[in-house]
Order: sequence, then structure tokens, then C-alpha cells
Amino acid sequence: MSDTNLFVFGILLGIAIIPFAALALRMFRVEVEDGESVLVTRFGKLAARLDRPGWHWLFDRVAPWTKTYRVSLQSDFCDFPNICINDSRGTTVVVDVWLEFRVVDPAKATFEIADWHHALKNLVSHAVISILGNREFQEILADRTELGEMLRKDIGTETARWGIKVELAFIKNISLLPEVNQQLFHAVAARLERAKADLEEHGRQRVAMLQAETSARIAELVGESKGQYPAAVGRAYAALKPKPAVFAAYKELYDLSMVRPQQTVVFKDFEPGEMRALEAAMLQPPPS
Repeated sequence: MSDTNLFVFGILLGIAIIPFAALALRMFRVEVEDGESVLVTRFGKLAARLDRPGWHWLFDRVAPWTKTYRVSLQSDFCDFPNICINDSRGTTVVVDVWLEFRVVDPAKATFEIADWHHALKNLVSHAVISILGNREFQEILADRTELGEMLRKDIGTETARWGIKVELAFIKNISLLPEVNQQLFHAVAARLERAKADLEEHGRQRVAMLQAETSARIAELVGESKGQYPAAVGRAYAALKPKPAVFAAYKELYDLSMVRPQQTVVFKDFEPGEMRALEAAMLQPPPS
């Protein structure tokens, strides 16, 4: 075989060996991603915990007695819907709880408990019943943030044994059963009607009071104005008396202003010695 053929054969052999070499490298290494931890056990016993992101050599990885477990250290969340409880008055309340947590001890989360997801669900249900069961529905609605913090502390004490830290607990939704909703709706409607009637009655009384106060004030002002009229007339007479002609003209005009043709017949302006006004009034009208 010539040198050229040997060179070409060597290149082809090298190209064929590359996949096998890469496979061999993968068999003896463990790649750790950012935000996770890899647990290595040998013969069922924890041998190593790999937290640093990157490649880690594990020459006995393919051995049957060696196993690896990947555990995420990133924050995770879980939703627990439709948890039924009875408040202090016996009203059935349905709540949804939202938890944010993360694994802080991968070894405990993997080996200390068989299924911590199922255990966490039961723990949340028990904590919600114990914390919210002695409160009324209105208190649960008003104090959701405070109750969520109490729930986080109560759950966190237990989950710490599993290597899990609860960072946030939030009571997301609060609802009632349909029949309870209907009863509550009728109760609220009755309260609104009562409040409306109270407001209308208060408004009616207030309006009546304002009308009475207004009438009293008007009467007071009218009385004051009527009291001022004679005084004003007296002052006018006093001012006109020094002028007899003007005073006589004023009296005549005043007498004329008091005449109501549609109500009164007046006889006046008779000359001395003629018929008096009283006699004229006693005359009978001539027959038509």
C-alpha cells in the first residue's frame, strides 16, 4: 500500500473515531446546567453533590452502582385550586392558593421524602383549614395578604425538613358555593333596600326641616318688613306736613288708590248745599 493510501486511510479512521471518542467522553462526564444540582450516589449512598455549572468528570458513571439525580434549584410555583373550608359561621368557602418555592437542599428534597409534591398539597390543605376556619368570610376577603403571610410561615416550618423553602404564599381566589352565593345576594339586596329606605326617610325629614326653617325665616322677614311699613309711612307724613299742598295731594292720591271699581262704588266731589254722598248712595236707580 502506498503512502498516499495510508494517509487517506488514516484520515478516514480518525474521522470514524471522533464520534466514538465523543461518546466515550459523554460516558465519563456529567454536565451541570446553571440553576440545578446533580446528586451522585454509589451503591445507594450519596457520594457527591455537583452544584458548579459546567463539566464534571465521573469515570464510573456507566457503572451499574452509580446513579445521578438532577434537581432544579430555580424558583418554582404550584397552584392548589378549590380548597373547601368552613368559616367561623359555618359558611362553605372555596379558596385557591398559589405558592412560590425553591429547593434549597437537593439531598433532602430527593431522599428525605418520597413525593413532596403530594405531601405539599396535603400540607397546604391542612394549613388553610386551620388558619381560615376560625375567621369570618369578610375577614378572609379583607385580610388576604396577612393570611397569606401566616400561611407561608406555617407551611415553611414543615417544608424546611424537606429542603424546600416557601418564598411566597398567596390566597388567589375566594368564592362561595352557588346556593351560598344566592343567599348572600339576597341578604345584600335586603341590606341595600333598607339602606335606601333609611336614606330616603332621612332625606324626607331633612327636606321637611329645611322647608319649616325657610317658612319660619320668611315669616320673620315678612313681619319685619310689615313693621317697617308704618314707620316708613310715618316718616313720609312727617316730611310732607310742612308742605300742606303736597300733603293734601298725597292724601287725595292715596284715597283714589284705595278705590276698587269692581268692588266699591264711591260718591264724592259734591258741592256744599248739594246732595250729600250718603244721600246719593241711598237713591234708587231709575227703571230701565
